[in-house]
Amino acid sequence: ILLLLSATVNKTLKVKEEAGELEEADVEFVNQKHDILSIFKSKPFLQITITLAVLIGAYLGITKGIFSIGVQTGYAPTQPIAFSHKLHAGDHQIACEYCHTSVRKTKHANIPSASICMNCHVNIKKESEQIAQIYKAIDYNPETKEFGTNIKPIQWVRIHNLPDHVYFNHSQHVELAGIECEECHGPIKEMSKVYQYSELTMGWCIDCHRKTEVSHAKDNEYYDRLIKAHEAKGKDASKMTVEDIGGLECGRCHY
Repeated sequence: ILLLLSATVNKTLKVKEEAGELEEADVEFVNQKHDILSIFKSKPFLQITITLAVLIGAYLGITKGIFSIGVQTGYAPTQPIAFSHKLHAGDHQIACEYCHTSVRKTKHANIPSASICMNCHVNIKKESEQIAQIYKAIDYNPETKEFGTNIKPIQWVRIHNLPDHVYFNHSQHVELAGIECEECHGPIKEMSKVYQYSELTMGWCIDCHRKTEVSHAKDNEYYDRLIKAHEAKGKDASKMTVEDIGGLECGRCHY
């Protein structure tokens, strides 16, 4: 719009100049030449440009630098054995808790023991190089089907790490709240090589607690009392979120 108005004004002045309707001072103004490059060389323009560059650099440095310290989204270390969740959990539909046996019972999702692998691989894919590494770790001879005593644990590399001062309980989320593994770990059934899908930051957890509605578990006196307390305050218990039951209290995650 500004360019259009400027062009219209200039055209009008040119017409008036040709018609002799402008005074000498006005003619001089109309015919004056502007050095556009001088604008970019001016001190105010340089000051504004430098200030904006510093502000943008500081913003990117804080958001992409400082705030990203400890955030390992996308972290996918090389494991000693190329275990594929896509093959096991995806193609063969093996339930997560079959291998991670403690996920519904304790705060930890345990690293599966080699004996769980052997439930199948004592007979399946015995010729595989990857399975051979399991046999070596537990000192098992697939030919004689005998175990030795030279056992060396498989050195799996941990992927999902929380700070030591953070308390997280898998059983509380998986068993009680009914949270599916994929909600935190992403499309795990499609991962040939597991990587950290979610940020696992404090803000990420808080945002989830603010949005997630509490599952009203049946025959659970804890939830029954919470529902009654919620309704006593005139609130709709069916819309009760984790935040409403103290999910944002510092002591919940930081002891």
